[in-house]
Amino acid sequence: MSAPANSLKSILYALGANLAIAVAKLAAAIHTGSGAMLAEAVHSIADCGNQGLLIWGLKSARTPPSPDYPLGWGKAIYFWSFIVAIMLFSLGGLFAIYEGLHKLGEPEQMEAPWVAIAVLLFSIVAESISLWGCVREINKVRAGRSLWHWLRESRQSELVVILGEDIAALCGLLLALAAVSLAHLAENPLFDALGSIAIGVLLIVVAVFIGVQIKGLLIGQSVEPGVRRAIQQHLEADGAVAQVFKLITLQLGSQVMVAVKAQLKADSAEQLVSEINRLEVDLKAAFPEVQWLFFEPDLTD
Repeated sequence: MSAPANSLKSILYALGANLAIAVAKLAAAIHTGSGAMLAEAVHSIADCGNQGLLIWGLKSARTPPSPDYPLGWGKAIYFWSFIVAIMLFSLGGLFAIYEGLHKLGEPEQMEAPWVAIAVLLFSIVAESISLWGCVREINKVRAGRSLWHWLRESRQSELVVILGEDIAALCGLLLALAAVSLAHLAENPLFDALGSIAIGVLLIVVAVFIGVQIKGLLIGQSVEPGVRRAIQQHLEADGAVAQVFKLITLQLGSQVMVAVKAQLKADSAEQLVSEINRLEVDLKAAFPEVQWLFFEPDLTD
C-alpha cells in the first residue's frame, strides 16, 4: 500500500503561507485603498482561521471510542471541514462581493498601486508553494488518478479543503492582480471593484463544491472505490472463503469500519470460528486503516 498523505503537513504549509500573505495584503489594502486587495486580505485571514479549525478537527478525530461514541470521533474532521466551507462562503465570498458592490457605488482611486502589485506577486509565490506542498502529499495517495478524479473520490476531507482553498486563493490572486493592474493602467477604479466581485464569486463556487463533497462523508460514505475493490479481492482470494455475499464499508476519518457477509469453507463450528479470526487478522494486516471488522458467516445471501 502507498504511504499515507500527511494532512497536517499540508495544513501547516497553507497556514504559514496565509499568515505571511494576510499581513502583506492588509498593509497594502490600507495603504492603497484597493477593494480587491482588501477582499484578498479578508480571504487570507479567513483561511488562517480555517486552517486552525482543520488542525482542531484532526485533533478531535483522534479521540478514542467510548460507550457513547463506540466507533470513535473520526468523522469530527468532516464536521470541521464543512464549517470551513461555510466560512469560505461567508467570510471570503460574500464579503468580497459586498466590498466590490460598495466600491462600485463609491469608487475611489487607488494610491500607490505598485505596492499592491508587489504584494500580490509575493502572495502568488507564497500560495504556489502552499499548493505545491498540498499536491505533493496528494500524489502519495493518487494511485495514478488525475487530480480531478482523486478530488471526486477522496475521503480525506481536510486535503480536499486545503486543495480547494489553495486553488481558489491562487486564482483569486491572479484576478486581483489583473484588476489592480487594469485599474492603474486605465485610471479607472471600476476594474478594482469588478475584480473584488469576481473573487467573491470564485470563492463561493469553490465553497459550494467543497461543501457538496463533504456532505457525503457527513452522511456516511464508503471507502474509496479502489480500496473497496482491493478489500473484496483480498477476501475472494482467500482459500477459506467460498463466496462473498455482501461487503459494507464506512469511512470514519482516517479509520474504516468493514462488515462482511460470506460463505466459508468449514467442517465444524470450531473451524468456522478459527477461520473468521484468521481472516480478521489477515485483513487488518493488509489494510491497517480497518479498525472495526464484523464478519457474518452464512450459506445464502
